[in-house]
This record gives sequence, C-alpha cells and structure tokens, in this order.
Amino acid sequence: MAFFRPRVSREAEVRYHADQEVGKSFPELLRKARLAEAALREVQAATTSSTERRAAALVLDKALTEALRAAEANQRVAFGVRSYDDRLRRRKGRATPRGAEWTTEVERLRTLRERNRLVDMPRDVLPVGTANRAGTTP
Repeated sequence: MAFFRPRVSREAEVRYHADQEVGKSFPELLRKARLAEAALREVQAATTSSTERRAAALVLDKALTEALRAAEANQRVAFGVRSYDDRLRRRKGRATPRGAEWTTEVERLRTLRERNRLVDMPRDVLPVGTANRAGTTP
C-alpha cells in the first residue's frame, strides 16, 4: 500500500537553496559586525561628537542587519525544506537542537541591533529653535 506524500514545491526548493547560499556568508558577516562594534566602542570612548558616534552606530546597524539576514537564512535552512510550505514543519524545526541554536542566534542578533538603535545611536541633533520648522511649513 502506497501512501501519498506531497512533494515540496519548486518555489520552496529554490528559496531553500538561495538561503543556503546566503547562510554561507554568516561567519564573515558576524566578524564584520564584531569589528564594527569594537570601532563604535572606541569612538564612544574617544569622542563626544554626536555625528561621529552616529556614523559609527549606523555602520554597526548595517553590519548587524546583514548578519541577521544570514542568520535568519541559516535558521530557515535548519528547519528544513518542507518548512517553507508548512507552518507545522517550521514549529517542529524550532524544536530540533540545530533549529533552537539558530533561533537563539537570531534573537540575540535582533536584540543587539535594537539595543544599538535605541541606546547607542544618538538622534539627529537640530539647532535650538529649528525643531518645529524641520520638515513642516507653517
């Protein structure tokens, strides 16, 4: 007796292989993010200029975003090719040791990026008295 086992869609296979390619660059992107974070910490310790700190924080934000995208791709790969079409497979994939490891890494990188955006990145500083005129016309 043969059971019908649905095949994985062609789109899921294409996305799976694309994620494999993106995920290969994760170690290099993580190294770049660590270097950008070290550079930001040096700028924070050396200068009080908000423009320099903001520029360093933006570089770190870009590096963390790229590393996060690669980690998310590795997470989807760890869940398996069938998880692209089936939410239950994604849920089961999170329960595997490899899936849980990548889920933890993705959450860690998201937390770092949000912390950088909320705490380390100074806001654009406007001269006194121009806040109400910026972007609006009376």
